[in-house]
Amino acid sequence: MAAPRASVVALTPLAGARQVLADYVALTKPRVQSLLLFTTVTTMLVAGSPSLQLIVLTCLGGYLSAGGAGAINHAYDRDIDARMARTADRPVPAGRVSARAATIFGFVLAALSLLELSLWVNPLAAALSFCGFVGYTLVYTVWLKRRTPQNIVIGGAAGAVPPLVGWAAVTGGLDGMAVYLFAIVFFWTPPHFWALSLLMKGEYERVGVPMLPVVRGEVETRRQILLYSVLLYAVTQLPFCAGGLGTIYLVASFVLGVLFIGGAWLLSRRADRRSALRLYLFSLAYLALLFGAMVADVKL
Repeated sequence: MAAPRASVVALTPLAGARQVLADYVALTKPRVQSLLLFTTVTTMLVAGSPSLQLIVLTCLGGYLSAGGAGAINHAYDRDIDARMARTADRPVPAGRVSARAATIFGFVLAALSLLELSLWVNPLAAALSFCGFVGYTLVYTVWLKRRTPQNIVIGGAAGAVPPLVGWAAVTGGLDGMAVYLFAIVFFWTPPHFWALSLLMKGEYERVGVPMLPVVRGEVETRRQILLYSVLLYAVTQLPFCAGGLGTIYLVASFVLGVLFIGGAWLLSRRADRRSALRLYLFSLAYLALLFGAMVADVKL
């Protein structure tokens, strides 16, 4: 009977190591990163014909930078995360990783990103990625998030940096097309996040985070979502109008834009969680499909 007990004991350190690894991976917010990395890769394919090695190195640097920002966000927001059901089991508020360890981990990842991109991609891509790190940690997390309902509008610029990094990685510079792709992600962020904030209004209100539904109310939030969805559609036409993309992209951007505006209009007429959740989920697919259409337009 002793043998089974020994095997259980032997498995305990392995299970603990797996939990530690899972927690540190969670600090990097991999699910959030997946869409950021997708916009990076698709932008690189629109910008030129990068090698697989360049794509991998650029994505590695981007993941390290955004992951470092995510880890610091986990550490800084541990007090409010502990009081919200959606975030209470995150590694830092749950007590599995200390705030100090998460902070150090975040800065180490950012430093590795800056070094890796500088050496194996190019200095401009490294600098832009580091700007995204600073924007998410200092500008959004520390300065804006707990102070203004415009937090996600201004702070959303950090999440729009990946297309700039991808473009710079391939071309060594930036031009108007890169700025248009940045603007698309920038204007996509508010309606995407505000749809989620409608679902989490009660939790944000309880912890004192001034998200738009808490400060201005749900009616105004739904109105702003509709307004930004229209602005987003206008911005998505810039790559075509400037001659950077063609008919395939034009058709895709029109269809996706109509669906986005239609979902926002329905949300403005229906004050229910189902409409907010539907628009939030669609917004994720929208950005992926839009950037995918850019690649199809250029390569086909």
